Amino acid sequence: MTSQEFLEKLDAIINDRHLLQHPFYQMWNTGDLSLQMLREYAFEYYQQVHHFPTYVSATHSKCDDIEIRQMLLENLIEEEHGPNNHPELWRRFGDALGISREEMMSRKYLPHTKKSVEILKDLASRNNPAEGLAALYAYESQIPEVCTTKIEGLKNKYNLDNEDALVFFEVHEHADEIHREVTREALVRLCTTDENKHIALDAAREAADALNLLLDGVYETYCVERIAA
Repeated sequence: MTSQEFLEKLDAIINDRHLLQHPFYQMWNTGDLSLQMLREYAFEYYQQVHHFPTYVSATHSKCDDIEIRQMLLENLIEEEHGPNNHPELWRRFGDALGISREEMMSRKYLPHTKKSVEILKDLASRNNPAEGLAALYAYESQIPEVCTTKIEGLKNKYNLDNEDALVFFEVHEHADEIHREVTREALVRLCTTDENKHIALDAAREAADALNLLLDGVYETYCVERIAA
C-alpha cells in the first residue's frame, strides 16, 4: 500500500463516519435543536474536551520519534496552557448557554459518553503510537468543518453571537486545520509498513465510531423522544 493509498483509505473511513452526517449535528445546522438540547450536548461533550489533552499526552508518551513528539507537545500546550486553555473555553460556551460550572463539573454522564471517552483513552494508550496518532487524526481532521457549521448555526439559528458562545469553535476552526496537516504527515512518517498502515486504519475507524457514539447518546436520550412528542 503506497502512502497515497493509505491516506485515501484513511480519509474515506473518516468521511464515511463524518460527524456532520450525524442527525444531531444536522439538527444543529437547521436550527431544530432546542436550547435545552444544546445544553445537554454541552454537558456531555465537555467530557471529550476535558479528556482530549490526555489522549495527546498518552500518544506522546508512546512515541519514539522526536519530531512527532515535538508536534504532539505543541498540540498539548495549546490544549492546556494558561487561562484560555480549551476546557476553559468550553466552560465559557456553557456559560453562554446558562449552565453553571458546578453543574457541568458534577454531571453524571451518559453511558455512551463514558464509553466514547474510554475507547479514545484506550487507543491513545496502546503501545503502537500509530493507533493513538490515527485516533487523533480521526478526531481533529473533522473539527474545522464541524466548527464552521457550529458557528454559523449558533449565530443564525440560536442568536448566540458573543465571545463566550463562539470562542471555543473559532479557536478550533483554525488550529485544527494545522493539526490535521501535521498529524497526517506524521502518520505517513510513522506508518512505513503495510501492517502499521492497517493498524492505523483500524484505529481511525474505531475512533470515528467512538465520536459518533457520544452524539448517539445525546440524540437518542434528549432529541428523539422530544421530537416525537
